[in-house]
Amino acid sequence: MDESGVKYYRMETSTGISDRSRHSFMPAWVFCILAGLVSAAGCGQKKTESFTPRDFPSVEVPGIYAEDREGALEYLAEHFWDDFADTASAFPSDTALVNGVRTGDVEQAFADFSGVLQAVDFRLAEKAVSLMFDRAAACESADTSSNVFETLTGLTERYLYDPNSPLRNEDLYAVYARKMSGYQGISEEKRDVYAYDVRMCSLNSTGTPAADFRFSDASGRIRSLYGIDADYTLLFFSNPGCHACEEIIRVLSEQLSVSSLIASGRLAVVNVYIDEDLTAWYDYMSIYPEDWYNGYDPDGVIRSDVLYNVRAIPSLYILDRDKTVIMKDAPDQRVFSFLASIADEG
Repeated sequence: MDESGVKYYRMETSTGISDRSRHSFMPAWVFCILAGLVSAAGCGQKKTESFTPRDFPSVEVPGIYAEDREGALEYLAEHFWDDFADTASAFPSDTALVNGVRTGDVEQAFADFSGVLQAVDFRLAEKAVSLMFDRAAACESADTSSNVFETLTGLTERYLYDPNSPLRNEDLYAVYARKMSGYQGISEEKRDVYAYDVRMCSLNSTGTPAADFRFSDASGRIRSLYGIDADYTLLFFSNPGCHACEEIIRVLSEQLSVSSLIASGRLAVVNVYIDEDLTAWYDYMSIYPEDWYNGYDPDGVIRSDVLYNVRAIPSLYILDRDKTVIMKDAPDQRVFSFLASIADEG
């Protein structure tokens, strides 16, 4: 367990797909960031025995955004890394320091940045991730002994792509991975790995139609994802014996608003098992709510990574009436909040 509380490994089940652990960690980003002062910063390495670690340089948001929260967040997203990754100055970098800032403080800053990405328009979030890469790559070009590039790349993978991260976002990770796949500063082998990640992240990305598939219920009736008629579909990939799955089932079952959405036809929950041990799945049937569509993948196509890239279990998607992806492999708390919001709409 690292300092952030995000596990940086997968807990393998007998099926080979992770059972996500649940975490209480969320980013400690607060709006005092918006009022922070700009500090001098830079890239590179400077050997100074008596160097005192500096604070992560906060962003000075222009006064014109004083009454404009949205504008302030947008400015913050675009300029978050500017001063930290400024190549005009040099600060020590080693195992304890990244450009003069303690590694733990840089990680906390990345958690704050992840929170900002969630608060702004997706297109702007994409731009912010791209700008972060450009800043990191500039540091690497200016001084290869600087560990800014390696640190920000590692944090991007950990926070935005690791299956256990409560801040994971494959669509935003894909922006960074695409840049890495064309970056000449790493080996061709590594570029190929990132190119593969980009291909996997492109499956069912937010704003695109979800891939259709067949599933069978306990009685042998075959249904299809696109045959489900509802304003919203919660697609839930789960496994028998998965404790995180059980907790999601408990929370959803106890929410009267969710039950009301299902009863009114506004929401359908499609709970699909994608592995092969059907005996275990049938034995677990009693825990699944009867007003859900509970089934398994008889064709084994989901597990093949051709239609969906299910990297860990549980995995949650939100689809609209046309089966366009609204949320992809979303953290459960974000899904719960979304369902509460549509229930409040009436």
